[in-house]
Amino acid sequence: RAIRAVATEACRRASNGGDFLREVRARTGLPIDIITTREEAELAVESCAPLLTAASAADGRAILFDIGGGSTEIAWLRVPRASAGADRRAPARPEVIGSVSIPFGVVTLDEAYGGMLDPAGYSRIVDQVMGALGDFERTHCIRREIARGPVRMIGTSGTLTTLATISLGLQHYQRERVDGLVLDAGTTRAATRTLRGLGMAGLREHRCIGPSRANYVLPGCAIFEALQVMWPVGRVTVADRGLRDGMLLRMIRDHASRPAAMGRPHTVVHCRG
Repeated sequence: RAIRAVATEACRRASNGGDFLREVRARTGLPIDIITTREEAELAVESCAPLLTAASAADGRAILFDIGGGSTEIAWLRVPRASAGADRRAPARPEVIGSVSIPFGVVTLDEAYGGMLDPAGYSRIVDQVMGALGDFERTHCIRREIARGPVRMIGTSGTLTTLATISLGLQHYQRERVDGLVLDAGTTRAATRTLRGLGMAGLREHRCIGPSRANYVLPGCAIFEALQVMWPVGRVTVADRGLRDGMLLRMIRDHASRPAAMGRPHTVVHCRG
């Protein structure tokens, strides 16, 4: 059996991250790699590649983001155009031009605001996230690219799947309707207003959110709003796939060239910390 286990932002930032992973290995025998922000972005791109192939005559650009618990990852991508006769099951993979990890995630923000995010706190998060994105914008001039021509935005996170669920009026989660859904800015703003209007009690009672996720919804919406304001693409593609999917796809591809390994099961573990 091929197993790969990884840890991300929580262990990257923790002063005792190495000690924690050694303890996990001692108790379970499972080695865990702390992956870089770059590899984390590349794995997300790996999983989302089928949703990203450019339909234009030239290569396109895209912003991919993942709003996590301890951080938000953003990747600026070059997306190859869809060539005639290309195998749609195995599209050319987008290239990561640049990536950044900012220290704002739904769990850390919930902890910072004590589980009670009022309108002033919500606006403060938007401003903080936009400030953290400034250097990345100055390096890659993404706004200029948006002004020049179509740039796509794709989000892989519970925040985006929740906004999709609200916009579709679903009473229970349906991945087949959410994954790959394209939402315009007006729709996401309306869904955000709906969520903010529910209050904490309403979020806990909502069938697609529930008590375990209620505290994280509004911090995620504030992060997403900052991304929309910073880079006004106008539409976002919702992806119910991410790092673990990318790990599995990469493992399958790596093993495909080794026939003797094809029958071996693959396991991926993402230690969120």
